[in-house]
Amino acid sequence: MSKLIRNSSLIVLMSLFVFGNLSAFAGAKLPHKVVIQVSTDDPRTQKIALNNAVNLQKLYGIDNIKIEIVAYGPGLGLLTTKSKQADRVKSLAVQEITFSACHNTMKGVKRKTGKMPVLLEGVGMVTAGVARIIELQEQGYAYVRP
Repeated sequence: MSKLIRNSSLIVLMSLFVFGNLSAFAGAKLPHKVVIQVSTDDPRTQKIALNNAVNLQKLYGIDNIKIEIVAYGPGLGLLTTKSKQADRVKSLAVQEITFSACHNTMKGVKRKTGKMPVLLEGVGMVTAGVARIIELQEQGYAYVRP
C-alpha cells in the first residue's frame, strides 16, 4: 500500500512540475524576429527597408524584436562607406539592428573593380546573403522584402 501511495505521489508531483512549466512557458512573451532583404540599389526601396526596421522597433519595443537586414547583390551598397544612408545605418547598428553584408557579392565587386567594398562600422559579413536569409527563416524569423 505504501508503495502505491509513493508512486501516486510521484506521478502527481511530476504532473504538477510538467504542467506548471508548460503554463509558465505559454504565458511567456517571446520576442518577434524578422529578416529584411535588401537586394536592390534603388534608394527608395533601401530607405523603406530601414523605415520598416525602425517602425517595427517602435511598435514592439527594442527588447521585443530581433531585426537583421541582409544586403546582397546591388543592395550591398547600402552597407558601404559610399552609401547615402551611411549615417542612418551606423546609427541603427547601435540600436540593436543587425546588418549583414554578403561576402560573395563583395568578392564579385572586387573582381570587377579591383577593390573590396568598405563596410560601415557596425556591419557584419556573412558568406552568402541568400543562405543567411534561409538560416534565419529556419530559426523562425519572418521574411520581409520591401
